[in-house]
Amino acid sequence: MRTVRTVTARTTLRRLPQRGAFDRESINQILDEGFICHVGYAVDGQPFVIPTGYARAGDRLFIHGSQASRTLRTLGQGIDVCLTVTLIDGLVLARSAFHHSMNYRSVVVFGRAALVDEREEKLAALRALSEHMIPGRWDDVREPSERELQLTTVLTLPLVEASVKVRT
Repeated sequence: MRTVRTVTARTTLRRLPQRGAFDRESINQILDEGFICHVGYAVDGQPFVIPTGYARAGDRLFIHGSQASRTLRTLGQGIDVCLTVTLIDGLVLARSAFHHSMNYRSVVVFGRAALVDEREEKLAALRALSEHMIPGRWDDVREPSERELQLTTVLTLPLVEASVKVRT
């Protein structure tokens, strides 16, 4: 039995809703396969969309970067964020340019990011990020130094409001 997340006003699929899903397994499968997310947010009416690496651990996503990052400082204040991951599975070529398309799988997550301050939680997040890129890699590298931990910002985003859309 698939666990279905609650559909919200923000996750309701308006166009081609039959391509959508809200279950945990579909969401996790796409997130676990991707490497780059795009994080969207607005400050004083100015929109920003930033690509970055991410990792999923349970029902949370982690992103990280420099302590000097304006994006991470802003997101760490708890503003609304929209995070997307898209996997392209193939190009759809047609006799008409109008009908060209792509087969894709995508996840859209809405929420508010929170700063990860506690040392052990931060290390666990960095481990998840490393393991997401190359499984087993964390065991092959040295642990981050205290200085590196101080210079690194880690944010977590709960997977509470999320949807999937797939074209095959």
